[in-house]
Amino acid sequence: MKILVIEDDREAAEYIRKAFDEAGHTADIAGDGESGYAMAEGGAYDVLVVDRMLPRRDGLSVISQLRTGGDKTPVLILSALGEVDDRVTGLRAGGDDYLTKPYAFSELLARVEALNRRGASKEVETQYKVGDLELDRLAHTVRRAGRDILLQPREFRLLEYLMRHAGQVVTRTMLLENVWDYHFDPQTNVIDVHVSRLRAKIEKEFDTPVLHTVRGAGYMLKGG
Repeated sequence: MKILVIEDDREAAEYIRKAFDEAGHTADIAGDGESGYAMAEGGAYDVLVVDRMLPRRDGLSVISQLRTGGDKTPVLILSALGEVDDRVTGLRAGGDDYLTKPYAFSELLARVEALNRRGASKEVETQYKVGDLELDRLAHTVRRAGRDILLQPREFRLLEYLMRHAGQVVTRTMLLENVWDYHFDPQTNVIDVHVSRLRAKIEKEFDTPVLHTVRGAGYMLKGG
């Protein structure tokens, strides 16, 4: 089992990592919410163990955005906040289980193994295909009609989000919140600039357009 532990307490994180290793599992460590989200987004983990209070980005925000993006990896929340309302908030944010600090590692291990069994039958989608356009999240590659297309990291995230919602109208606000993590005026032209660059790369030298502007609403990716 491969586990991602997002925990800013280095001593606690290292203890957990070693304990998982001794139990026959592999654990990676992220020390803050931003790096944790970036590592988790690849979908390469069987279970995520997420501390609720994190620097740069809180744990519930990380979980919520992963769920919004379609990531179904089981999540165990760790927190010193143990009131009923706290646990309910964590579960509603997308957590699958909630463990209050302090805790015994034996219980943490048992809960993580249970989550892994529960999620074993759920496939995490790592490849998307719209018409002749293909994206592989794990290999981080994009191809169209069998030809490789090189994208910048932000362009890749933008295309991935559009492909997850192929055939649906994606608004500028949705893109700002899920690709840029911004919460401000959706009229800003940052979206238009990046969409224009992406469109040039995935449509130039190809006969059929796939990225369409829906006037007054946003964008839609669909095959020809």
